[in-house]
Amino acid sequence: MAEQVVLGIDATGGAWGQGQDTRGCFQELVFPAYAVLASAILLALHALLSLVLSRRIRSEEPRHPSGQAASVKPEVEGLGGWTIFGYMLARTLSSCALLGISVVIFLRHESENSRMPHAALCLTFAYTSVLAILSLLKTETHHWRTTLIRHVNTVHLVAFAVFAYRDLYPLTTFTETPRDAAEGSLLWVKIALLTLVVIVIPVAIPRQYVPYNPDKPEKPAPEQTVSILSLVLYNFMTFIIITAWKSTDGKITQDDLLPLPDTEYGYNLREQMFPVSLSLGAIRVLLSGFAPADSSFFPSFLPYLSQHLDPTKVRRRNLFFSIASALRKPIAASFAASVLRAVAGFLAPLAINKLLLYIETGGFGISTRPWVWISCLFLGPMIESLSFDWYLYTVTSAYVSTEAILTQLIFEHALRIRMKSETETDGDTATHSGNGEGKDDNSKVKASSGESDNPENGKPSSSDTGTSTVTGNEADTAEAGSSSTDSASQKRERETETGSTSTTTSGSGTTSPEPAQLSKNPSTSKSKNLVGKINNLATTDLGNITAATHVGMLVAYLPMQVILSVGFLWVVLGWSSFVGLACIIILFPIPGYLTKLLQSVQKTKMEKMDARIQMVTETMNILRMVKMFGWERLMNERIAEKRDDELKYVRYSRMIDLLQEIINQLIPVTLVMKESLTASKVFSSMVVFTKFQSQLDILVSTLNSAVAAKVSLQRVTDFLYNTELLDTFIIKENGRTEEVAISSASPENNQHIGFHNATFTWSNDSEDGTMTPSRRRFQLQIEELLFKRGCINLIVGPTGCGKTSILMALLSEMHFVQSTSDSWYNLPRDKGVAYAAQESWVQNATIKENIVFLSEFDEERYKKVLYQCALERDLALFEAGDATEVGEKGLTLSGGQKARVTLARAIYSNAEIILLDDVLAALDVHTSKWIVEKCFKGDLVKGRTILLVTHNLVLTQPIASFVVSVKDGRIASQGSVSDALAENRALIAEAEKEQKELETADEVVDAVPLTADAPKSDGKLIVAEEMEIGHLGWSALRLFLKALGGNHVTVFFVVFLGMMVSTEFLGVFQTWFLGYWAGQYEKTNPEDVNVVHYLSLYVLIWAFVVGSSGVGFLVYILGSIRASRSIHKQLVSSVIGTTLRWLDTTPTSRVITRCTKDINSVDTVIPLFFCFLVQRGLTLIWRFIAVVFYTPVFLGPGLVFAVLMGLLGQIFMKAQLPIKRLQSITKAPVLGHFGAAIAGLTSIRAYGAQESVKNESLRYIDGYTRPSRTYFNLNRWADVRIDALANLFSTSVAVFLVYFGHYSASDIGFSLNMAVGFSGGILHWIRISNMFETQANSLERIDRYTDIEQEPKPTKEGVPPAYWPSSGELRVERLSARYSPEGPKVLQDISFQIASGERIGVVGRTGSGKSSLMLSLLRCIYTDGEVYYDGIPTASINLEDVRSNITIIPQVPELLSGTVRKNLDPFEQYDDAILNDALRASGLQSVQSEDKSDRITLDTAIAGGGSNLSVGQRQILALARAMVRGSKLLILDEATSAIDYKTDTVIQSSLRTEFKGDVSLITVAHRLQTIMDADKIMVLDAGNIVEFDKPSVLLQNPNGKLRALVDESADRERLYSMAGL
Repeated sequence: MAEQVVLGIDATGGAWGQGQDTRGCFQELVFPAYAVLASAILLALHALLSLVLSRRIRSEEPRHPSGQAASVKPEVEGLGGWTIFGYMLARTLSSCALLGISVVIFLRHESENSRMPHAALCLTFAYTSVLAILSLLKTETHHWRTTLIRHVNTVHLVAFAVFAYRDLYPLTTFTETPRDAAEGSLLWVKIALLTLVVIVIPVAIPRQYVPYNPDKPEKPAPEQTVSILSLVLYNFMTFIIITAWKSTDGKITQDDLLPLPDTEYGYNLREQMFPVSLSLGAIRVLLSGFAPADSSFFPSFLPYLSQHLDPTKVRRRNLFFSIASALRKPIAASFAASVLRAVAGFLAPLAINKLLLYIETGGFGISTRPWVWISCLFLGPMIESLSFDWYLYTVTSAYVSTEAILTQLIFEHALRIRMKSETETDGDTATHSGNGEGKDDNSKVKASSGESDNPENGKPSSSDTGTSTVTGNEADTAEAGSSSTDSASQKRERETETGSTSTTTSGSGTTSPEPAQLSKNPSTSKSKNLVGKINNLATTDLGNITAATHVGMLVAYLPMQVILSVGFLWVVLGWSSFVGLACIIILFPIPGYLTKLLQSVQKTKMEKMDARIQMVTETMNILRMVKMFGWERLMNERIAEKRDDELKYVRYSRMIDLLQEIINQLIPVTLVMKESLTASKVFSSMVVFTKFQSQLDILVSTLNSAVAAKVSLQRVTDFLYNTELLDTFIIKENGRTEEVAISSASPENNQHIGFHNATFTWSNDSEDGTMTPSRRRFQLQIEELLFKRGCINLIVGPTGCGKTSILMALLSEMHFVQSTSDSWYNLPRDKGVAYAAQESWVQNATIKENIVFLSEFDEERYKKVLYQCALERDLALFEAGDATEVGEKGLTLSGGQKARVTLARAIYSNAEIILLDDVLAALDVHTSKWIVEKCFKGDLVKGRTILLVTHNLVLTQPIASFVVSVKDGRIASQGSVSDALAENRALIAEAEKEQKELETADEVVDAVPLTADAPKSDGKLIVAEEMEIGHLGWSALRLFLKALGGNHVTVFFVVFLGMMVSTEFLGVFQTWFLGYWAGQYEKTNPEDVNVVHYLSLYVLIWAFVVGSSGVGFLVYILGSIRASRSIHKQLVSSVIGTTLRWLDTTPTSRVITRCTKDINSVDTVIPLFFCFLVQRGLTLIWRFIAVVFYTPVFLGPGLVFAVLMGLLGQIFMKAQLPIKRLQSITKAPVLGHFGAAIAGLTSIRAYGAQESVKNESLRYIDGYTRPSRTYFNLNRWADVRIDALANLFSTSVAVFLVYFGHYSASDIGFSLNMAVGFSGGILHWIRISNMFETQANSLERIDRYTDIEQEPKPTKEGVPPAYWPSSGELRVERLSARYSPEGPKVLQDISFQIASGERIGVVGRTGSGKSSLMLSLLRCIYTDGEVYYDGIPTASINLEDVRSNITIIPQVPELLSGTVRKNLDPFEQYDDAILNDALRASGLQSVQSEDKSDRITLDTAIAGGGSNLSVGQRQILALARAMVRGSKLLILDEATSAIDYKTDTVIQSSLRTEFKGDVSLITVAHRLQTIMDADKIMVLDAGNIVEFDKPSVLLQNPNGKLRALVDESADRERLYSMAGL
């Protein structure tokens, strides 16, 4: 082992130019000259191409002003600043120095043969010096400078490689010396300079920021400007670490985070991946080296530069291919990093093999020095770590970008689909066509049964500056491109073939009430669960897709790992490695079958998850009704059933995973069959065994992720391609969807508002074009209708005649069917359109923001709008005035207030055309009269065209210039009011009734001006979501641990931990046994070793390992399923059992996020990480014990190392946890905005606000993307540093064992194996613990919602007697109420008594306490005093029993999606006879259509919230439900204020005839006729009862408030008569 290194002289002792001075010796020195030649040719071609292109492109103005007097500072700044200039100058000086050294060496050589190679070196460095100098000079573009620098670095790299081969490689051997040693110190100076210019400067120089879009530069992100070294080591994240460490409260805000790279801002991602025109700035960047200017040359490149994800522009294909195409650059980078990682990963086992071989042979016959292999023990894992972290950096960047762009993709697609009421249909129809349906904005809406959306390309469906008109010819085009598909019982994930169909028009359009879309065949119905599915798509499915970004390892990393592993084992172990490979091939069908089975299970599990989320979403949307009806327990049980169905398939998937894990453990046994073992073979192979085993584990988990992603990708693809679109889209023959321009049939019709020979249906997905999704026929047929411009046009008619349909048709929300060649309809949009739906749509913002909406703020106009829309007094009642947040779905506003805010938005806008859908319906007669007198006759509507749908014909008659009467989907008359009454007799009764009401009305709406006083509060209703501080709290962890163990926590953990301890101990013992086995070959003759004996023992140990791990994992799987069930149950029970006040201050989106994203974490990653944490922790303990046992000297260093690792982990976690929490919090607004926009889709499209809501969505997405990027990059920061420490530890152990220890090869091999495993395992354990703690943020969020304020829970003592209630007697004593414990009283110690069977009317102004009284009786708010119901105080009775025996019918009743039967009897407690009797008794028959096919029955489909029914039909069903419940106390809270006269008469008649005897009835109403025949009337004012007696008694009081109202009425005599006077 002679060691000789000669640095200064030739090994032969020759002088300069002698000895080794031969042509063969110096031929490598010519290689850099070849690189120079190639570089010069490429630069020449580059310059030539630039010259050719520049002739076709207009010249671009230089970025910096030219001129001979330019100063140095601008030039330096143009290079990127003084720091970059300094590095570039150092590169230039180093190149010149290399040139000088080469010239000196050239001159020292005497022979011509030796001078030629050095002359080539002189040429090389002269060339690089010239290029380096040129790079310092000003160039037109950054691209040229970058190109020159790349050529310089490449040539220098070739030169460095040559000298490394000639002079550095020999230093690693025992036998060779440097070839150029004769050059002396000049050689090492030259190598040092080359190292500087090739390695140090390129990796240390900061990078110049080049904005993605020069026209819109952003603040550069550090990762775009830091050096390569800082980027690879993630030093730019140190700022966040320091910020978090210095934070005293443990919080990090958005402002503390680093800016996003400009390529990852939402608008830039959208530009990259959606088919929009690239900005000229972006094009300049892409082609800056060749084309420095914009011109007509660029458009030819656009199809290649733009990434297409938009399904309207891409032929139908799985979304995977679109994503892969859009992300091809990061995918290629991740593949390259994976290949480097795979190769570097085998340096460590190779080094162990060579080191142990060196020990075994004593160094004889070994040429490479041991320090080389010890260095490989550090460099190999370090390179593997850096490449893996770079892979993760690339993948997570793509992950975040994919999540952002797919969220926007789904959102933008939703803005184009036809929205329809969600019903349980036959499920056999999927439509993809350009047609649309509109419903009231607040209705629960869904797409057609295809369940998919198409994203937009950035333009609203109707141009804001154009005209929305469809002609007959265009309809032909749309029909030809439309397609529909039928299949029985279609699956949600199936792909639908696109075909070409045409829609025909029924000659006799059978009519039906316009909102009613009802199904008569529930036996085959299947709920599409779209509401839940959309939430699932945006959370779980999106998570599955992005989580599968590691699938690339299946293509690049895993195959190479398998090839290298088998190759390495073949070299080390021989033929048995092929036995192992054969075993893999033989067993492969089993994992393949299991993977296929897992895919089926995953698909079904997602369907069950959809159903569960749909149930949770619907429950949250109607939770107030659930609580008022006392359905909490029953609804909780129903959700639990859905959860159990879901968890059954979760359990199946876990069992399949366990089987795959067991099968994978068969491989190592086959690899050691009958092989003569040595320490070098055993322990190097063991490293590969472990690596091979981990690759199989990765394969299984990656395949599982791929399976889940495949299912989710198919679901999203189906969502994107199988949705019925608006009529502005057609499907071309090539399968692409195209947006068609909408123009009028002729120029003279451009400014007309109306129809000509036009036919519309709600959908085109049925055979005859008239059937709605609920199988009810409806057509709107208009021969000729032109509205008058610049005045108010009324659209009148009975309920369900088609009034709303006219507005929806004008807005292109309905499907236009060609009836004649000259068919057209038109709504000019060039001067703006405003729309107000009957069920008002408001945003979760302030009142002021809702009114101003997209317009510029004009204070004078704004105040006028408030006055004319009667909002001043309402604002005066709010502490924060117009800064009051309206809350989710406008929950802080009454129905009338929401209607007036929606009206105010339309009036405030500058739109010339205003469409108003029965905005007066939710207002009392006094307010309605104010609106007509002050608003519709005011100056703000003068000259504007208003189309007003209304039932208040008499009230609006004076302002109407044109009246359209609608009947059964056709125009009955058009012209004056008298014409309408003459043609439509049904209107006469309503007109007479309205006239009587109007005569009683006075302008009692006080004009309360806004005061200048500062508001008393900030108006915030929605409380900010709280964020935990510090590490994972014990409360959240206890929630999980207790749920794991169930009722036997101790037994569970004893069994589970016992099995894990046994498994990990046996795993370490298994490794030691192989070393012991190998040691026998050193001690005895190899032929005397009993291989069968040792192999049998090894197999026995392996069997114990597999058995104990299998039992442990099985126990844990069952525990994790139990935990998932328990935590979900606690969450749902807590939310359902909370107070109304908590619901008012908490957006539904937060609850939905916890029930989707957070619960999904509880189902998947949290139990997985916890199991890994326990398993890897036990492995570390046993390995550390093994290392210390053999090398006790490392006990101290090992503990210090562990402490350092733990400290580093703590520093990291202090930054990671708050960022993970911030990431979770910023996700909810994305979903909330999505839901709010879908709810108001018709209004958004009417206002042309698509771009606005898209940009708002991008803003929310950017807010989520920023902490997400930071979260992932922090992981990389920690990984690099922990890996470096771990590799340093294992390298130190190797140095000690090889150079200072006296151990056998087997002992060294075992110790090295344990040390490498321990050091690498520490990183893995810290990484898993960090991931568990960050993912456990979901546990914290759930735990916080399990500890919210709760209503009293049921007790045994609270169960009422079986007979209770036997009557409807109600006695109230000193009742006061508050909406919050600290809030003001809304009821002031009121007392009254209602005898059983009495009918009570309640009247009072807004804010008088009417609704508060009703809520108090149901104990929905905080109350004091006593309420006796049938003689028993309700405070002593369980809430469920109280509320289930009191029935309330609110103003707008909420219905469940499903059938009428489900709504009347949601928990299947009654038979059909009772339900049919209730339907008949409620008066339904009187409003039924004569067509039997259109009649509402128990099997009729109902959309979520009843949105496919008219308000009157919903009220009737609510009344029928009350009759089914058989309550002794019935409350009507303004239940008939928004319905027409006929329906009101039916309901009042039913109330008088059906609720007799001992049923007490409390009616809150605006109309005096509704309550005038009540037994008693209660008048409330400011929470006090000011009058309460029989109407006859109250009317005898000359100063009474009730008498004042009656005396003012023109129908005074009739009212007195109703009161018995």
